[in-house]
Amino acid sequence: MKTHRLKTIALTAAATFALLAGSPVYSAEKADSEAAAAPKPKPKVPVGAVINVGERRVADAKKSQATIDRLAAETGDLLQDYKTIMKQVDGLRVYNARLEKQIAGQLRRISSLDKSISEATIIQRQITPLLIRMIDGLEQFVELDVPFHKEEREKRVEFLRKNMDRSDITIAEKFRQVLEAYKIENEYGRKIDSYKGVAEVEGSERDVNFLRIGRIGLLYQTTDGKQSGAWDKNKGSWVELDEGDYRGAIQKGLRIARKQASIDIMKLPIPAPEAAE
Repeated sequence: MKTHRLKTIALTAAATFALLAGSPVYSAEKADSEAAAAPKPKPKVPVGAVINVGERRVADAKKSQATIDRLAAETGDLLQDYKTIMKQVDGLRVYNARLEKQIAGQLRRISSLDKSISEATIIQRQITPLLIRMIDGLEQFVELDVPFHKEEREKRVEFLRKNMDRSDITIAEKFRQVLEAYKIENEYGRKIDSYKGVAEVEGSERDVNFLRIGRIGLLYQTTDGKQSGAWDKNKGSWVELDEGDYRGAIQKGLRIARKQASIDIMKLPIPAPEAAE
């Protein structure tokens, strides 16, 4: 009984649903919902607007490309500058390494010079007395030597002695001058020389031509060629020579000394060397 009633209720509900589904009200609502769910059509865009947008994009692209090109060029220049600077840096490293070695050598040299400077005062104090002794010895040597160029040699010694008292001449220059004077005196002993001068002949002074053979012989001949003489070192005076024996030889020697004749053997009164004591 109860089961029969439930079936009757279910059949009644199904019939009611079928009637509603077929009614006009239900169909209209379904159509509205379907229309709302369907996609809306897009509005149409004008062709001119699309072209304008494209032109703006092309212009923007040109500007961007120009910026890119400029940045690329600047980057290339910077890269080249960097490479150049790096080459300079490498060169400076090598140069600095060389300078460091030179500076090290200069420092060693400075140390050596400092030591020499500290000893310079002592050396200077020792050189001055030495130079004075050298000048005194030179003066004595000129006085005792054969009297050729006597006045010139005495003036040279006097010049050296005056320079020793001058403060504007360095000790090195004074030393050089003294050595130069010794060198000149040494050269006298190696050369033949002729010069004009005055000699005492028979108690009167006469103009003569002197002939010097190193330091071993000093002779004269009057300008007329008639009288000749030689210096006697032992006597310390002039000795007249025989005209027939030495006149021609002395004239020949004078021509050789003046480079007017070639070197040849001459017969002259030269004193024999003495044995050293």
